[in-house]
Amino acid sequence: MKTDKILFGAAYYDEYLPYDRIETDMEMMKKAKINAIRIAESTWSTWEPQEGVFDFTHLHRMLEASKKHNINVIVGTPTYAVPTWLVAKYPDIITQTHAGQERYGHRQNMDITHPMYLKHAEIMIRRLMEEVTPYDHIIGFQLDNETKAYDTCSTYAQAKFVDYLKEIFNNDLDALNHEFGLDYWSNRINAWEDFPDIRGTINGSLGAEYQKFQRKLVTDFLTWQCSIVREYTKTGQFITQNFDYEWCGISYGLQPEVNQWEAAKTLDVAGFDIYHPSAQDLTGVEISFGGAIARSIKKDNYLILETEAQGNLGWLPYPGQLRLQAFSHLASGSNSVMYWHWHSIHNAIESYWKGILSHNLKENATYRDICRIGADFDRYGQHLKNLRKKAHLAILLSHEALNGLQWFPIHEDLSYNDIFRWFYDALYQLNVECDILSVEDTDLFGQYQVLITPALYGISDTVVNALDTYVKNGGHLISGFKTAVSDKMLKIHHDDLPHHLTDVFGMTYDQFTNGVNVGLKLEIPLQSTESINLQPEKAAKKPENTVKYWMELLIPSTAKTLAYYDHPHWGNYSAITYNQYGKGTAVYLGCYFDRDILKDVLRYLCNDAGVKIPDAEYPVIIKRGVNDFGKEITYYFNYSDDVQTVKYHGADAVMLINESSDTVADDAIVSEENKIIITDGDTIKLTEWNFAVVESL
Repeated sequence: MKTDKILFGAAYYDEYLPYDRIETDMEMMKKAKINAIRIAESTWSTWEPQEGVFDFTHLHRMLEASKKHNINVIVGTPTYAVPTWLVAKYPDIITQTHAGQERYGHRQNMDITHPMYLKHAEIMIRRLMEEVTPYDHIIGFQLDNETKAYDTCSTYAQAKFVDYLKEIFNNDLDALNHEFGLDYWSNRINAWEDFPDIRGTINGSLGAEYQKFQRKLVTDFLTWQCSIVREYTKTGQFITQNFDYEWCGISYGLQPEVNQWEAAKTLDVAGFDIYHPSAQDLTGVEISFGGAIARSIKKDNYLILETEAQGNLGWLPYPGQLRLQAFSHLASGSNSVMYWHWHSIHNAIESYWKGILSHNLKENATYRDICRIGADFDRYGQHLKNLRKKAHLAILLSHEALNGLQWFPIHEDLSYNDIFRWFYDALYQLNVECDILSVEDTDLFGQYQVLITPALYGISDTVVNALDTYVKNGGHLISGFKTAVSDKMLKIHHDDLPHHLTDVFGMTYDQFTNGVNVGLKLEIPLQSTESINLQPEKAAKKPENTVKYWMELLIPSTAKTLAYYDHPHWGNYSAITYNQYGKGTAVYLGCYFDRDILKDVLRYLCNDAGVKIPDAEYPVIIKRGVNDFGKEITYYFNYSDDVQTVKYHGADAVMLINESSDTVADDAIVSEENKIIITDGDTIKLTEWNFAVVESL
């Protein structure tokens, strides 16, 4: 979705504040050039304190005050946290999970399939929409909040699952038993009415199918909410959802519990929440991979609906970092930066998840940084919004593969998202921008020079054939270990691995093990390490350079070997192979190893595929796109405490944002309009935790 301006703001809750200061807050927001707030998403018990009794006092206070101060509003439906009276009336609204019965207290503890939950949620949504309809400064609506199925295993959900399976298998239990291999350990189901509680299954195929079904519940739930909200929306108002990522204390990878590509089909624009470390741990990679996923969901720009200001303990940004982070979101394709949230909360679990204002609610260093960002967005936003990005490389992600490695793990320290991040982070550090696609986006494969499949464990023949055609027609495929092992229902194929891709890769394997005292002997030039032979005996000094966790013993046919295992018993086997197939190439990485070595491998393969790699590497990060004026925007970020320099390459351009006279080398030209003009080969200097933005002429 394209926007007229960059949305800049925060979540705001008048009902959370210790005293009435709504006018003060709005005036402070205007001073900071905040132009949008998010409200209402978690306040069902305030709007409806008892069944059928509604009180929208705080809602109208926020709407009237924001209208007065010309601040736009995004209204959230408050359905992700249920009131006590609803649970008292229907105790089983609090869902059953694999861990047992949930308890009231935390959010997102309800069964989204419960008919009484849905009935009362609809009443609440409709009443809310009736209240907000008169306000013209409401620009959009957010459905629920970071919605999941919350591992519901209720009787309602499991009954729906049986109906779902009946539809898939046309009521054929023999087909179901065969597909899932339920003859094993006498798990066979011989009558639908005997279908066992899913929580007891030890069958990975059946268990993973239930996880897929739970993702469908989220899609159905959001589609249902959207249909209600859309009855009330006006022309120009959008509907979104604030999706999130796998959570490992930070935003980390593909969200396992939601198929966001499917769930977003009902939305006008994809919204996302990205949280990451700051201070000495800020790298920008979460903003980057999060943005790549976000813009893939609708193949368009997206909204950042939540990110941190002061944030969690230890996340307080250094001076300048908050601004660096804000522009990093824009560089990845976001049309908004919105914080969780305006003020720090004085009670409850998020009391120390600090907002823009601290607990004294006064101006502080973070607020002054926000003011500066707001002024920048106001001045430069028309040049930076609606950034159109084009990558030459894409990573394919798959929920079936993710579930496959959950049920059949490689190692406790190596999950599917770890493998995805292994590839993505190496590319990020090399400044190779990439898109992220669903593996089902087969019609888009041909748009990219390089496709990467990290551990594409469960794969359909449709995707196998699409990858074969992609390479045959001139594409360059890079696949990680554990690719094309099973079908989408996690049944392991009984032909040679990788399934139906042995000709594409020019190799096969049928044995694998964990890498213990195994090194790599690479046949390609290295830049990140001193030696081409990473011997096990070096492990005493640098154990990360050895093979770790997993290794497949590759046997080439037509492929050539890019790396062998360095080991007295496994040394005859290939670790990385490279094959010419049709007009393209296919590379297979049969093991996991140090990211610095992966960077060398990817640098070599990108050059081979004709993908240009910039001279600069992390901590300098370069992002590009085309703005509404058809001009190329190039961002240069410095994610470090040290001054960095980078060469500009391209046609003559203007320095759109620069901090001081020493940002650009002395040989730059100053135009009559007092703009700094840079030409190919000019040096850009970046002070610590700072950035520059260049716009082509």
